[in-house]
Amino acid sequence: MSLGYAEKLSFIEDVGQVGMAEFFDPSHVLQCKIEELAKLIQKSKHLVVFTGAGISTSCGIPDFRGPKGIWTLQREGKDLPKASLPFHRAMPSMTHMALVELERAGILKFVISQNVDGLHLRSGIPREKLSELHGDSFMEMCPSCGAEYLRDFEVETIGLKETSRRCSVEKCGAKLKDTVLDWEDALPPKEIDPAEKHCKMADLVLCLGTSLQITPACNLPLKCLRGGGKIVIVNLQKTPKDKKANVVIHGLVDKVVAGVMESLNMKIPPYVRIDLFQIILTQSLSGDQRFINWTLRVASVHGLTSQLPFIESIEVSFSDNQNYKDAVLDKQPFLMKRRTARNETFDIFFKVNYSDGCDCVSTQLSLPFEFKVSTEEHEEIIDKEAVLQSLREKAVEESSCGQSGVVERRAVSEPRSEAVVYATVTSLRTYHCQQSLLANGYLKWKLEGSGTSRKRSRTGKRKSKAQEEESKA
Repeated sequence: MSLGYAEKLSFIEDVGQVGMAEFFDPSHVLQCKIEELAKLIQKSKHLVVFTGAGISTSCGIPDFRGPKGIWTLQREGKDLPKASLPFHRAMPSMTHMALVELERAGILKFVISQNVDGLHLRSGIPREKLSELHGDSFMEMCPSCGAEYLRDFEVETIGLKETSRRCSVEKCGAKLKDTVLDWEDALPPKEIDPAEKHCKMADLVLCLGTSLQITPACNLPLKCLRGGGKIVIVNLQKTPKDKKANVVIHGLVDKVVAGVMESLNMKIPPYVRIDLFQIILTQSLSGDQRFINWTLRVASVHGLTSQLPFIESIEVSFSDNQNYKDAVLDKQPFLMKRRTARNETFDIFFKVNYSDGCDCVSTQLSLPFEFKVSTEEHEEIIDKEAVLQSLREKAVEESSCGQSGVVERRAVSEPRSEAVVYATVTSLRTYHCQQSLLANGYLKWKLEGSGTSRKRSRTGKRKSKAQEEESKA
């Protein structure tokens, strides 16, 4: 979870049990349980996974209730943990990506998450197969038409409040709202209804990295029991639902899931992070029509006023035969203005320098400059999904990032401007599970998540049980 998210929550005295002791199953017991879980998954016809903060701690995001959890340290009067990277640059864990592979294979039918980190969506779980019960720190939604907008920046508010942006759906334009719940907010029907439906259909609910304390969410896995379903809990702490579970595994979630994938003979796919930005070139003739006044802007695809959190600076230069002064844009909004002779043509070169948390340092791009008087508006037809898929494949094949491609190009006649949207691979993670046999015949796991980083050098509760029962009455 985000430290910022925890700070934005309304204050309540009782956040439940914190500072919970962690337990680790002995290696031979853990291996037996992993194999048992793998068999249950293999036999399952309707697997549902229910996740909590414990699946994201290996992503550098602190949990809440563990020995070094946010609420634990707050209660003890200690300093909060330091995030290992910006929240918006957190990347899916081995567990997140294993769930993606299970979904693609048709084994995993639905994911229910209590997390607000948005990592299930970023990992590749389809939105229609995901309930984010408590919201998503990177999602805005339109209360009028229901459109959703996944951002590359953390939305500034929580508590279903209006944000500073509007819906871009034609004939709508309503003010958007954040999607993250505060303590007093009820679970949205859009999220809770499909979650309940799939839990009732499930023959196996796998709970990963959750203390199962926040109501009413924690009661969802129990709904599979009436239909004969089974529950497996993987968590380092004991939970109030352990007695209802068929199997309780005390171990690191990544280690358990990696072992399950190995038992199922399934590989964990890599994660490729692709970010979008647009370069907008606006041109106009001077009063005497001898010169062109032009403005160059590098902006977010989410709106001209939105930040680009993954870009630190942009170096702009020109063709060798031009005498224009180079520029370094190091403050947002990234904007520069120039005046040139009307008939000049040349190339503009960009070096996009990425911010901390990105695996690549920079990307080189170019844009031709030529003034044409036109009254036509047009948009070039580009297969965006094909471009994105090609970038992913190249990143994995080359084991590197920094690849880029154009996914949108449009021209506007008044004022004369051209906008080019670029997609660029900013991070890559591959996941390896190395196993070796111990003397007693049991497997020892070594988990690795590797990126392509280089050393950088730069110039609770939602409702009480009484309230929940009252709402059902």
